[in-house]
Amino acid sequence: MSTTQSSIVSLGDWLQTDSGQYAREWEQARFDAIVADVFGYNAIQLGTPELDLLRANRMPVKAYCGATLPAEMQGQDWAGVVQAEPEFLPFETQSIDLLVLFHGLELTEHPHEVLREVDRVLVPEGRIVLSGFNPWSLWGARNRLPGKNYLPVPSHAQVSLPRLKDWFKLLSFDIDLGHFGCYVPPFSTKKWIERFSFAEQAGNRWWPVCGGIYVVSAVKRVPGMRLLTPRWKARQSKRVAARAAGVALQHNTDRVIERPDPQ
Repeated sequence: MSTTQSSIVSLGDWLQTDSGQYAREWEQARFDAIVADVFGYNAIQLGTPELDLLRANRMPVKAYCGATLPAEMQGQDWAGVVQAEPEFLPFETQSIDLLVLFHGLELTEHPHEVLREVDRVLVPEGRIVLSGFNPWSLWGARNRLPGKNYLPVPSHAQVSLPRLKDWFKLLSFDIDLGHFGCYVPPFSTKKWIERFSFAEQAGNRWWPVCGGIYVVSAVKRVPGMRLLTPRWKARQSKRVAARAAGVALQHNTDRVIERPDPQ
């Protein structure tokens, strides 16, 4: 991840603020809900060692990879920890079933390269789950005002959902799940965030695409790929189909026999 140290520090510091804690709790809940039903063997979290975005997943191998290594206590639950740039992932092609990124495309100077690496290492039908700041929200609008940025990333680095969809389309990814959230106005104190907590439900109903943050899940599709089943399953399917046809034929015969002769 060609990320400057200042960007990484600002994200970590921002997560400790009241607004950062509010966003962190909402995003963690969305990641937990999505990855809980993703199955496979190998899952990787790219960056953000402060969080465990794979805690709800049940894959046998869950590892961390990022430019910054987690602290000793943070890394206790990982099967492995790798220090590497996301543009150059040290994994074999088509070897990972699930990748998660917490604002990973906004903290790098080369988001396209990161996505291409994700596409390379994911298996067919593998999944990527990522989050980002929505530039077309109150949070994004405040971040564009002169002065100190409200968010830990500059406005020009934010990736809108329509742009992300275009990138996914070029790489043959299909977005199958998505959430907008954090509709509370961009306040900096917990007091005002809690006072406007009603905006979460109202925003989700009346202006859903204007949430401050989005979390999306996309599946890697391989054109022309066909799922092959074992031969014994194919034979079993033929026997079941033949048995069903015989039952249907007998059923039809019974109906013909029972039908009264026309007068």
